Amino acid sequence: MKIGIGSDHGGFELKEYIKKYFKDNGIQYIDYGTNSSDSVDYPDYGRKVADGVVSGEIDKGIVICGTGIGISIACNKVKGIRAALCGDTYSARMSVEHNDANILALGGRVLGKDLAIEIVATWLNAQFKGGRHGRRIEKISDIEA
Repeated sequence: MKIGIGSDHGGFELKEYIKKYFKDNGIQYIDYGTNSSDSVDYPDYGRKVADGVVSGEIDKGIVICGTGIGISIACNKVKGIRAALCGDTYSARMSVEHNDANILALGGRVLGKDLAIEIVATWLNAQFKGGRHGRRIEKISDIEA
């Protein structure tokens, strides 16, 4: 599995911390930027990760801004994206098991680094359950169309 990761300036520090976790655990990833804490616009980086998921360049994405709210909204404007803003491991697991989330959004200014890693690990290890949840995802796709 290859993961895409991107952030604005508010999520840059947490992005770099998560990349270290990826390296330490042999997780393949693509860093879509930003590459510093200089002010940038979160929709630009959310879009890069979302486009990577939709094109198949990456299997899943992680996006980070100050709160995670703005970048998750931006990602969810891209057809085929189901970005979930998660601040706990239960929501992270459910976002995959029930909602087949293909992007995880995090708040770089609201999450501690250790909790963020727990959320990422939980999200990456969760599996979509299908069944009645698949029917609901189809309904979301119908709305999108």
